[in-house]
Amino acid sequence: MAGIRVLSLSGGTVQSHPTAEVAALIGRPDTVVWVDIPECSDEAVDLLTEVLKCHPLAVRDCMQRNRVPRVRIYPHQQLLILHGPERGPSGHVHYLELDQIIGENYVVTVHGPINAALSVEVALRETDGVRRRLESGRLTPDSPYELSYAITSALVHRLETFIEEVTTDVWRLEQRVTSGHMGNPEEFLEELFQARHGLLAVRTMGALGAEVYGRVAALEARIPADDLPLVNDVVDQLNRIRGLADGEREYLQGVIEFYRARAETKMTIAAERLAVIAVVTLPITALSSIYGMNIIVNDRTHVAALIAVLIVMAVMSALLLTWAKRRGWW
Repeated sequence: MAGIRVLSLSGGTVQSHPTAEVAALIGRPDTVVWVDIPECSDEAVDLLTEVLKCHPLAVRDCMQRNRVPRVRIYPHQQLLILHGPERGPSGHVHYLELDQIIGENYVVTVHGPINAALSVEVALRETDGVRRRLESGRLTPDSPYELSYAITSALVHRLETFIEEVTTDVWRLEQRVTSGHMGNPEEFLEELFQARHGLLAVRTMGALGAEVYGRVAALEARIPADDLPLVNDVVDQLNRIRGLADGEREYLQGVIEFYRARAETKMTIAAERLAVIAVVTLPITALSSIYGMNIIVNDRTHVAALIAVLIVMAVMSALLLTWAKRRGWW
């Protein structure tokens, strides 16, 4: 289990610190502090409560699993709760929670709780990427909102990647449909709906995330003027994720309807043919059941009567087939 990571950003310099120095670091007005908490342990709770003076509700939200993104506005802090996707078996989509506490000169990121089926590295993917950019000098944020913007943008990139992965499956399924593939309808429809579920999940993450940042953007007086464009850009990014997911979902829905229409048409044609067979054979069956025991007996056969009955059967079948053909049944 990775421990709590503390970074200080000042004058283009990035330094790592132990958690014991957080109180001193946040007292430096010219320093941006980033505290990354892989899991809200007892040490993390003490840090949030005693050092950063987080609201008890904010600490509670960091400790528990939140199924809906939200924003909490406090006098000196803002709590943002977002989700990222991770594909699981049988079309399941894991919701990876990422909480951000934005203060006057610091950002705290809290991951989890994490599903036991996933590794911690999966949850830390976005923040580890941002940390590498900081350490390499490619990212030099001057404010907590710039750092939060980089973290959230990394999460948005993950949402885009997820849409790309699902779209790859959608194209593969679409090619099978347009090539006339039927296969096992139950299994194939399950694949189609699993892909649609993935797009619906990422669409929901984008839409709710946009609502969260839309609330932050509405509090213009609480955000430095230089950082407000960053917040608005995050809203635009998340809305674009929703639009991309909606577009792919509508395309996939068309593929599903195409496949279902083809399958239902084949079933209808089969039912019509079975109906024709039933119509043609029913009178013959009735006639044979009535005369069979009387015309064909153990010791002799009434040949003339048998021939007459067979002729009647043939005429009835021909008339019924002609009638069914005129009705367009086959």
